[in-house]
Amino acid sequence: MKLSSLLLAGDVGDIMYEELLPENVPLFGGLFGDRFMVNPSFRTAFFLTLVVLVFSLIFRFIIFPRFKKVPGTFQALIEKACEAVEGVAKENSPASYGFIGAFSLASWIYIGFGTLCEILGIRAILVDLNACIALAVTAYTIMLAGGIRFNRFRGALGVLKDFSLLLSMSFRLFGSMIGGLLITTLVYHYIALSFGVPVIVGVLFTVFHAVIQSYVYTLLTAMFYGEASESRTLDGSALEQKARKKRKGRKAKAPLSEGDAE
Repeated sequence: MKLSSLLLAGDVGDIMYEELLPENVPLFGGLFGDRFMVNPSFRTAFFLTLVVLVFSLIFRFIIFPRFKKVPGTFQALIEKACEAVEGVAKENSPASYGFIGAFSLASWIYIGFGTLCEILGIRAILVDLNACIALAVTAYTIMLAGGIRFNRFRGALGVLKDFSLLLSMSFRLFGSMIGGLLITTLVYHYIALSFGVPVIVGVLFTVFHAVIQSYVYTLLTAMFYGEASESRTLDGSALEQKARKKRKGRKAKAPLSEGDAE
């Protein structure tokens, strides 16, 4: 029996096409009509960014000033989360763990909530290839900036040699997210499994992808940033060789200078 005959919504190809290439939707709903038509994932990213910015201001100016020396449950959870992210950043990027820690926390929030919103029926952000490419370009630019800041040309050259990292990070995110979305959609449309099972499968896949992809993305960024910003000073043997070359150069110049003086 063909799988397509067991589906409620027609052919498997049609279902996959609808999930991979959804129709554009108005950014602000019916407020401006069809004037601002965008990809559903872009709309999710747009409003999620606004919500995160609003909550960031609330935490910064209202909640954080009320924190105490003896933390309560909520304060302890916030501090544990920050310490965990800072620990990953400090372990992999000790030269600038403060900046990488802040970036990692922001990435966790963006990727995590941008994926978990799928549980509410909102299209996830990273099922759009453009969003994955944007995250990869952001991470790669940060690595390049770190290499230039700490090691100048050598640091930039080291990052540019790993240009394939752009492709690997982009398609790792996209492949994982779209794969989970397609599996969940097929299970949902399969007649024998369309009652109850999609809820369990959807929640498990969504939570799993939100946690794993957030961790992998921040870990790779911290690791490659740490490698690019690592101090590249010469060791003992290299310094000795450099000193020998200088001495040889001086000996070669000495007879010429004496002949010129005569």
